[in-house]
Amino acid sequence: MLRKIRIAAAAFFFVLTTLLFLDFTGTLHAWFGWMAKIQFLPALLALNVGVVAFLVILTLLFGRVYCSVICPLGVMQDIVSWASGKRRKHRNRFAYSPALTWLRRGMLVVFVAAMLAGVGSLLAPYSAYGRIASNLLAPVYAWGNNLLAYIAGRMDSYAFYSVDVWMKSLSTLLVAVVTFAVLFVLAWRSGRTYCNTICPVGTVLGFLARYSLFKPRFDTSKCNGCKLCARNCKASCIDPAAHKIDYSRCVACMDCLENCRQGAITYTLRRRKPDPAPAPQRPAADAAKTPSDASRRRFLGLAGIVAYSALRAQEKKVDGGLAVIVDKKIPNRATPVVPPGAQSLRHFNAHCTGCQLCVSVCPNQVLRPSGKLMTLMQPEMSFERGYCRPECTKCAEVCPTGAIRLTDLAGKSSIQIGHAVWIAENCVVNTDGVSCNNCARHCPAGAIKMVRRNPDDPKSPRIPAVNEERCIGCGACENLCPARPFSAIYVEGHSRHRTV
Repeated sequence: MLRKIRIAAAAFFFVLTTLLFLDFTGTLHAWFGWMAKIQFLPALLALNVGVVAFLVILTLLFGRVYCSVICPLGVMQDIVSWASGKRRKHRNRFAYSPALTWLRRGMLVVFVAAMLAGVGSLLAPYSAYGRIASNLLAPVYAWGNNLLAYIAGRMDSYAFYSVDVWMKSLSTLLVAVVTFAVLFVLAWRSGRTYCNTICPVGTVLGFLARYSLFKPRFDTSKCNGCKLCARNCKASCIDPAAHKIDYSRCVACMDCLENCRQGAITYTLRRRKPDPAPAPQRPAADAAKTPSDASRRRFLGLAGIVAYSALRAQEKKVDGGLAVIVDKKIPNRATPVVPPGAQSLRHFNAHCTGCQLCVSVCPNQVLRPSGKLMTLMQPEMSFERGYCRPECTKCAEVCPTGAIRLTDLAGKSSIQIGHAVWIAENCVVNTDGVSCNNCARHCPAGAIKMVRRNPDDPKSPRIPAVNEERCIGCGACENLCPARPFSAIYVEGHSRHRTV
């Protein structure tokens, strides 16, 4: 019963957390966006004292329930391990192994040092799962949506609409593929190896779980030494010979309770002094086979508490159906452009874990993961597909770490994240001899004016002049510039944002 409750709660959190990365409409975030903000590391970086305190108290009461219910990466490993256990030769495949304390502590030190250096997102469990979901699952979800949109269109229905499927970053995709492959192999063969050797969150919560009030405990008078508990423990933390459990590695999955046919393991509060182990005796056939009702009630209380793709062709655009429009290329910016609310590059890099949630929900396709080593997988703004609209605050709404914070729309419209730079040799006024004022016409800040190229010649063509003091760096000019492959006007980022 306890295991079924845990599985139901884990499925609830896992499915909805995954959909946060897949839902391109932004509908789910209004209802379940809090699930991203109760993840341990994002809450810690956001200095969300309430969430961190809740997770600490939850662990001190019930053990590492966070790892088996709330953490999507942990639940993903459980799914893989469960699938592996369905094979006949993989049943009852686990065995007790001593804790690699030196490795766990060493990885924690490495992670803290990497986070201080701004490159620790590779080991962050929630962010690792975010990259897997947004790079491997989101395209499949979008393809399924596009198929439904095609079918609905043939039936004159507008219930669905197609969306672009494109590779935002090759480096992030490769990291996601490697991460998934490594975790899949580890979970398939050894269950929760990653969680109990490499994961920094598991190490921290494992230290707290040693002192939890509710724990799985042995009743040596009922144990017959069958070792089924240890052979089904995916954390490999049960020593059946000594009747001991390493609570720093136990993820409170309740598999041992479910598999113990003698009822020798219960999830209980009462502390008992260790009794001398009696000689193994086989109990009667009608011995207790399920945990006590009291254990079920306690866990029910816990449940209340923790209540480049195949569609590349669709990107092809044509001018009036006659000529293919050349895709724009990303300009070489001296300073990257980061979203309004990031405050500065230093603040953004220190808080962002590269989970890709903001990239997934950006309706204008402006955000994409960085490919630079020091900011690898952290989002940057690029304006080939759209620009940062003044009325949109999606990235700030979903950011779980506080790397992007906005108070209101008015505040966003007055934040200068960069300024526009005009490149004369790319402008169609100079290259094609035509008139154009796209950049000035679409500038929401009114920072671009069209002036005579030659002030002394009244017939001289007009060219843009940028008022850097008024420009907020939204990228409308860069996105809507007709010049190809490089826009004649692009946004240069500011290392520190300011209010205009």
